[in-house]
Amino acid sequence: MGVCPKSAWPAVKTMLHSVYDQPDPASVHAQFDKLLDSVGASLPKVAAYLDDARADLLAFTGFPQQIWRQIWSNNPNERLNKEIRRRTDVVGIFPDRDAVIRLVGAVLAEQHDEWTEGRRYFALDVLERARKTPAAATAEAAGLPELETANNL
Repeated sequence: MGVCPKSAWPAVKTMLHSVYDQPDPASVHAQFDKLLDSVGASLPKVAAYLDDARADLLAFTGFPQQIWRQIWSNNPNERLNKEIRRRTDVVGIFPDRDAVIRLVGAVLAEQHDEWTEGRRYFALDVLERARKTPAAATAEAAGLPELETANNL
């Protein structure tokens, strides 16, 4: 965080992780309010920044709890980036930009096929429940405005 001094970052990070460790949406929002209160006295700019980002930071609460951890994590992206780095390091120097695009495109196509055919990051039943969650309840839980859908039109 660019707003937070480096010396205070470990404490703020620990408090922010305590928000994500809560068992239900109400507890998450309550813990976030406690975070803002505790940070507000010593780091008002950080508290204001976190308060402005509240909707984005707590958007995961609008989804079923079974997939919260997957929503927080960027492991699939990191794994993909690692695979791209591994493949490009083998080649070393590329003759032109098109060669890089072909190699990275092939890696992306291969990963897409793997995810399509085999592994699933989210279980289908959980995704179905998330899809059936009313938009108003999801938006309200996440503190976001309700999106217009075909049913609402």
